[in-house]
Amino acid sequence: MHIGLVGLGKMGGNMRTRMRNAGLSVVGFDRNPDLADAASLADMVAALPSDSPRVVWVMVPAGAPTIETIAALADLLGEGDLVIDGGNSRYTDDAVNAAMLAERGIGFVDCGTSGGVWGLKNGYALMVGGSDADVAKAQPAFDALRPEGEFGFVHAGKKPGAGHFAKMVHNGIEYAMMQAYAEGWELLEKVDLVDNVAEVFGSWRGGTVIRSWLLDLLVAALEEDEHLDGLRGYAEDSGEGRWTVEAAIENAVPMHVIAASLFARFSSRQDDSPAMKAIAAMRNQFGGHAVKTSAPPGGDA
Repeated sequence: MHIGLVGLGKMGGNMRTRMRNAGLSVVGFDRNPDLADAASLADMVAALPSDSPRVVWVMVPAGAPTIETIAALADLLGEGDLVIDGGNSRYTDDAVNAAMLAERGIGFVDCGTSGGVWGLKNGYALMVGGSDADVAKAQPAFDALRPEGEFGFVHAGKKPGAGHFAKMVHNGIEYAMMQAYAEGWELLEKVDLVDNVAEVFGSWRGGTVIRSWLLDLLVAALEEDEHLDGLRGYAEDSGEGRWTVEAAIENAVPMHVIAASLFARFSSRQDDSPAMKAIAAMRNQFGGHAVKTSAPPGGDA
């Protein structure tokens, strides 16, 4: 199979290597010429054989970069060709992109891709949306990228957005799982009772119902820095956690835990929480509870 790949960053570059290792012919384009196989998007498309459907996988940041790239490909590809959006696009963008490409006879598959920097070695979990015919055109690429074994690939639905919606929910669950591990770690660190917190987490990797790859990764981090002293308690969100909560609201689905984990990330970005100031003030007003104030000049708080 011949495939074009747009975006050769941390994931895209490894995906190119994994597909090539599986025997696929990959022509990659990236704005960084040191990474690219082709000098331009047009050159990349021109390098694909025209005697079979041309398939281009887009692996660039979600939003405007993806939308603009797909629009440019619409002018370069033709009837029967296929565009795959493998980034973290919002599922609502997929219907728009699919309709635009369909007007030109170009197919579209949205592919939620999970695996991060470990995907080259372990494979990528792929959640795809699109017609049976379009998915079939790209199946050799999916087979090259997916993990070995029966799991790690799903044709989530035939409507545009099915794959990205599945990946969005996956990431929402990931938020909640990470938050639970983090809170457990904080409590174990807090009490003067457990001597080897990292070893406790390590012991959970076998025989327990909470073992997971995320737990493995946390243990690896604790082995490098037992108390995580080298890190600041600040966590970004990629957007998919927000979209998951928004979809829950739109569909009246209770989502207590995932929503709470998202808001916890917002809290992590506040050096001095305004909300906690208000809570401290109210506790002082109704119960006379002590409050911490800023230190007066030359004095202590």
